[in-house]
Amino acid sequence: MKDAKKKDAQLDERVRDFMCSQFYDVRTFGAVMTTFMKDALNCGQVRGPVQLGFARSVDPIYPQEITITRVAITKEEDAERKGTEMGNKHIVPYALYRAEGYVSANLARKVTGFSEEDLELLWKAILNMFENDRAAARGKMAVRKLIVFRHASELGECPAYRLFDAVTVEHTSDGPARRYQDYKVTVDETAIPEGVTCRVME
Repeated sequence: MKDAKKKDAQLDERVRDFMCSQFYDVRTFGAVMTTFMKDALNCGQVRGPVQLGFARSVDPIYPQEITITRVAITKEEDAERKGTEMGNKHIVPYALYRAEGYVSANLARKVTGFSEEDLELLWKAILNMFENDRAAARGKMAVRKLIVFRHASELGECPAYRLFDAVTVEHTSDGPARRYQDYKVTVDETAIPEGVTCRVME
């Protein structure tokens, strides 16, 4: 590897660019890949243009505990004398989560080559993230609305928090929410500065 780096001073960047061109997840979210530290190959640190924050529930969540019967016996001594066991499971009857994310056009252009086509694929993946991966634990979980703000310039027209503040979620029903229709999601168009467009996808 040391000999290869002597012959090619751009080896780190070329390996990084290869990984970005071949793998969508590296090109989108970045990666810390296995590196040859001893031989000083530093291609493994890739800053991706897309960052997603942790989702938080709009209202407080009060999990419910339900009792279930399971056939998986957990102790060897119990296997001889019983065929089932009682267990428990925690569920959330309903919750609306809000997540916020960022796409850096600067990093997309200068580092990974993340393209407009990649961006459209990302929106499609977010909207359908639960549709093709159902599980009993997730129930009817779904992405109900994707609100995208696009800036006219690469470095942006305003701080992201101002745009996030323009999106409000209001609990409109009496009592705890049990469906999406118990909320009203709105975007304050007057709070969006010139040079920023808003796209709502459902």
